[in-house]
Amino acid sequence: DVRLVESGGGLVQPGGSLRLSCAASGFIFKDVSMNWVRQAPGKEVEWVAYINLGGIQTKYLDSVKGRFTISRDDAKNMVYLQMNSLKTEDTAMYSCVYGWRTTVETRGQGTQVTVSS
Repeated sequence: DVRLVESGGGLVQPGGSLRLSCAASGFIFKDVSMNWVRQAPGKEVEWVAYINLGGIQTKYLDSVKGRFTISRDDAKNMVYLQMNSLKTEDTAMYSCVYGWRTTVETRGQGTQVTVSS
């Protein structure tokens, strides 16, 4: 079974940084693209970032471009989200996603990011 376990969230002041990690298992990680999404209380799930297999292509939500960087380590079955210059509006539960917008979509339990002074 697909299993995704996120970590690295926490409380940070505006302008701070966090690095989220996602450990993947149960599938051939190097053969699939991966995504990060987030969900703030009372809001819809919002797609944040994409990385293709091989890590050659990345895409970002406009509001995080230039601040967030998605990366992957296929040897460790890990995907990361480096978040810099965090803003209060980045506060949300962040999850990595296998099979985004497909019939096999699977998300991890998420890691909470709170940006507050």
